[in-house]
Amino acid sequence: MQTSSEVIDSLLRKKPAERIGLHDGIWGDTLRKWTDEEGYPRDENGNPASPVDYFNFDLQGVGGWFDKLPIRAHEEVVEETEEWITRRNGAGAALKYWKHKSGTPEHIDFRMTSRTVWERDYRPLLTELDRERLNIDGARQALQDAREKGRWAFYGDLFLWELMRCSMGDVCMLESLILDPDWIHDYNRVYTDLYKAHYALLIEEGGKPDGVWIYEDLGYANGLYCSPQTFADLIFPYYTELVDFFHGYDLPVVLHACGGITDAVPQIVDAGFDGLNPMQAAAGCDVIAYAEEYGDRLAFFGGLDKIVFESGDRDWMRREVDRIISGIKTAGGRYVFGSDHSISTNVSLADFQYVIDLYREQMWYD
Repeated sequence: MQTSSEVIDSLLRKKPAERIGLHDGIWGDTLRKWTDEEGYPRDENGNPASPVDYFNFDLQGVGGWFDKLPIRAHEEVVEETEEWITRRNGAGAALKYWKHKSGTPEHIDFRMTSRTVWERDYRPLLTELDRERLNIDGARQALQDAREKGRWAFYGDLFLWELMRCSMGDVCMLESLILDPDWIHDYNRVYTDLYKAHYALLIEEGGKPDGVWIYEDLGYANGLYCSPQTFADLIFPYYTELVDFFHGYDLPVVLHACGGITDAVPQIVDAGFDGLNPMQAAAGCDVIAYAEEYGDRLAFFGGLDKIVFESGDRDWMRREVDRIISGIKTAGGRYVFGSDHSISTNVSLADFQYVIDLYREQMWYD
């Protein structure tokens, strides 16, 4: 029987896999609720046990996530109350976070508002390799743990789109795509070089994982944040370069891209990505249709509407699990089962376990 690592490796490399894989993202708030109310176990420190271990997911994150903002290890508290805290990061962006629950931070203000500011205050800090930006020891230890458990181990990180959002903000970023594309190119050039230098060092000294996940939310509920042509001109050439870099280490690369990304899938394929996640149903993504059209080029991770998990309707859960798994098998797709986003506090432990059990009933490829 194939190990978890062998299953995922086979799916991504277009080799025969014995079964469909399993992976999902569960909110920290959800795990705490399950622990407090539904008997989910705690670890030796009293925190919720690892869902990767408890549910026996096939993938395990083992690092990456280096300190890539211009001012390294910088965090300035701008304002704080009992409920929330506003911090200014190393790119000059002030972001507001809830203190006692999860959530996407609110954008407050940004200092990187022009190419002049970028070139004067931030660009010079990003042109040299700095090993202090990396947690090499942590990656090495996490990689060893994943190897011992037979899991597919991956480094993960944000890249250009998310970096621009958390440094110059949505308004400045979107306007600059049109008004100052040369700045966008320069920003992307600097960061692509920074990533390649630091990941080369991490792989050399921390260890080579089984693959890489890149997290770039390219769309919202109704489509892409900008036109496919703008992505093609300003963003995807650098995606291709980074994917080629990791492929040079024989590492498959999965793209996590939330939102309505259907119009970008041809570019995602052409950039060389090996897998795609999470394919949000509410944003018009259809994992079965993707498998039918792009199954010879991509493996697919997720795609089961999170509303199904949240509904409490077990008949609906069974129908949807049956539909997704049978549809992808019929299409000849390479698939890792999971939600189309993440598991919120609206999902009970019992219902999540029920869906996992349904998956296990049908996980074997014929």
